[in-house]
Amino acid sequence: MTGKWGKVMKKTKRCSRIFLLLMFCLVPAGYASLSVSPADAQPAEWIQSSLTQLAGESSQVLLVVGEESSGFTAMLYALEKIDNKWRSAFPPLQALIGGNGFAPPGDKKEGDVKTPSGVFALKRAFGYEVALNSRLPYRQTGEDDLWVDDVSSSDYNRWVRRGETSAASFEELKLNDNLYKYGIVIEYNTDPVVRGAGSAIFIHVRRGENMPTFGCVALSESDILKILGWLDPAGKPLAVMGTRESIVSLFRGTRAP
Repeated sequence: MTGKWGKVMKKTKRCSRIFLLLMFCLVPAGYASLSVSPADAQPAEWIQSSLTQLAGESSQVLLVVGEESSGFTAMLYALEKIDNKWRSAFPPLQALIGGNGFAPPGDKKEGDVKTPSGVFALKRAFGYEVALNSRLPYRQTGEDDLWVDDVSSSDYNRWVRRGETSAASFEELKLNDNLYKYGIVIEYNTDPVVRGAGSAIFIHVRRGENMPTFGCVALSESDILKILGWLDPAGKPLAVMGTRESIVSLFRGTRAP
């Protein structure tokens, strides 16, 4: 949800903020147990218990954890289930999320500049190149590929081709920069689609080291390529996203405050 910057910048004064925080100073406290080599990786107990409940039959999870609900920095952990235990596939990655942080589970709205919290499938990838080193189903994007964010359109939160929709507002999936050079669709609000609940939520290439998104999860180009090479549809990969409190509340079947 980070394309069409000119359009969004006209709609919100928040785009004028200057973000000068250093990423390495914002690593969430309490997650150091994951910052180890893959051979020794053993996620914290709250992660083990939460994923046992939330991940179902999945054996691959991208866990995106924010330090606080209003912050735009997060850590992304690539976790795989081996012998019924969750372990890190590789060291954690620094990620950027929406400028207004994580929306509580079920509270995401179109245009709120927040990243949704919850558990979402990862089924497909897209990008500018003809082919990609990934086992996920991949689709090359061109100038006619659009993702509709018009809440009044019947195509809301759908990938369409230019000329096939009457939507007044949409994301262009082929930009003049590298933002969508590599992307993974986070299947948020895609089945079923609820109009106004948020659209175009992806994992994509970050615009800068300290630039938040409008709701997506952004990584460095090298990190997203690492993720794309690791994800395997056979593992039914999921994104589990939110603050620690919201993720634990999902596990317990309650809502975070």
